[in-house]
Amino acid sequence: MKNVASFIAVVLFSAIGYAQNGPKIEFAAPDNTIDYGKISKTDNGVRSFEFTNTGDAPLLIIGAESTVSSIVVTKPAAAVMPGKKGKIDVKYNMAAGPIRKTITVETNAVNYPDGRVALKIKGEVL
Repeated sequence: MKNVASFIAVVLFSAIGYAQNGPKIEFAAPDNTIDYGKISKTDNGVRSFEFTNTGDAPLLIIGAESTVSSIVVTKPAAAVMPGKKGKIDVKYNMAAGPIRKTITVETNAVNYPDGRVALKIKGEVL
């Protein structure tokens, strides 16, 4: 009987976690990754991570940055309202070689731990 009560408690707490209120961010890119593929140095290097606020409160993109200077990140300045879409633009400096970079996005989204989301770009500049 004690095991049944424990099981019910676990199910209840899990359900509460999934029913969080607040802003939620959902990216269109599979696995939050954009694949540049094999591209020429003449490409402008700009790609966009499109997202939707699937929550019930305004979504704030507090910060978006890369640890390398070869990437310039542009984020929305205003809050993204529930049900609305937004985008984060990434411009990669087209140096020849493989692309394997991560951009850290800080938000007030409740569906990611501490609101931090890792976005990735990959590909190869020929």
